[in-house]
Amino acid sequence: MTTPAYTTDAFFALEDRWLETAPGELTHYHELGEGTPILFLHGSGTGVTAAANWWLNLPALSTLGRCIAIDSIGYGQTVVADGTVYGIREWVRHAVRVLDALGIEKTWIVGNSLGGWLAFQFSIDFPERLLGIVSMGTGGAALTGALKGHSSPTLTQEGIRQTLEMFVVDKSLVTDELVSLRYQSALNDTASDRLAAVVAARDRDRIELPLDMDVLSRLDVPVLLIHGVQDIVIPVSRTWELLNVLPNADAHIFSQCGHWSQVERAEEFNAVITQYLRSRGVGA
Repeated sequence: MTTPAYTTDAFFALEDRWLETAPGELTHYHELGEGTPILFLHGSGTGVTAAANWWLNLPALSTLGRCIAIDSIGYGQTVVADGTVYGIREWVRHAVRVLDALGIEKTWIVGNSLGGWLAFQFSIDFPERLLGIVSMGTGGAALTGALKGHSSPTLTQEGIRQTLEMFVVDKSLVTDELVSLRYQSALNDTASDRLAAVVAARDRDRIELPLDMDVLSRLDVPVLLIHGVQDIVIPVSRTWELLNVLPNADAHIFSQCGHWSQVERAEEFNAVITQYLRSRGVGA
């Protein structure tokens, strides 16, 4: 397949890579580091991309292992085949196709929001491929007012700003440049009529395919749950729910932090994950 003429904005300081993961499917991703694979799965906010979720984390965490951050199907610059359908299991299968194309048998997964939900569905559907999970603001929870807003976003720069400001306590982090970049990415969503399809699939599966807690109660890999106390998108009660089920889960709760802990508390976030993964033998 022909590689698209696209370059991630210099703001994010990440190199573009492309990988054919199925006929007619070309996955856009970023890769840094060597060693133990760590797959990064982004959330589902308007205009989201791997770069927009992980630009403050990949350089620091790439000292631990081979960090691979993908644009999931229906998001970012990943090219999808005609007739592609979306949903929790379809996004998980796409992640597996990426691993297969890269020759990776087992991986850690770091997931944000929807990406955390995918990480746990991955653990249910492909447990033999998983080394462990780090999940923050884990998706799949009951629909909140903020999540309802994500289902019908206002596709203007001001609408994007309002959405991003719901992610953080410190609104100064939502700069004009960041808003502009997310808005340009959101235009890509609407240009291919993807946004409505991916949001509908996400909200459908919230009801039709909730995480199987009985299966998760037998999950035998290490799990770190991260949450901001002031997360209004996915309340911190979601982490307590999972802690009561998962047999090998630890949690780190950030005060004065919203849904975007990997941005709002980036330095501490990176330190927490580094310490956790090193204690599990990653990058040791």
